[in-house]
Amino acid sequence: MSRTQSSGSPPPKRHELYRTAAREFGRALDRLAAGYEADPEKHHDLRQDIHYQLLRSFDVFDGRCSLKTWTFRVAHNTAVSYVIRERRENAGFVSLEEIERTAPSEDREPDIDQQRALQQLSQFIRQLKPLDRQIMISYLEGMDAATIAELTGLSPANVRMKIHRIKKILAHRIREEQSHA
Repeated sequence: MSRTQSSGSPPPKRHELYRTAAREFGRALDRLAAGYEADPEKHHDLRQDIHYQLLRSFDVFDGRCSLKTWTFRVAHNTAVSYVIRERRENAGFVSLEEIERTAPSEDREPDIDQQRALQQLSQFIRQLKPLDRQIMISYLEGMDAATIAELTGLSPANVRMKIHRIKKILAHRIREEQSHA
């Protein structure tokens, strides 16, 4: 098929692959988007962008890696590009919501609620550099070091080391935050 023919209607293969990926990994992709963007409206935009880029990417999918690896590679690359673009566009600006979330409160009681702990973890993960964020989000999605290595281009040993180091840092920061609450 020539390029001019393919510019008309997309081949059904692309849509079938997308439907399969969205069905199997849709919830994980939603969590991934939330791991990169906390604001609900921006999170929704990022999620849409991930799905759009994923659909487009299946034009060049050649099956050299698993559907899962391809899906998460596209999703993470889209999310990293989004974060870089957002930082560039909003450099120096902080929203009122962000100030309220990070401002210490005198009357706040210590809260060991699981939901608060998850929010705290998400907030800390969003502060990580894009590669470290990609590693931790993938790890929290239950991917093993070999799969994460395939996604990131790092060696499995390097991925395991980074996971260990990031977990140690995150645990320290959470303990520190809880002692100040």
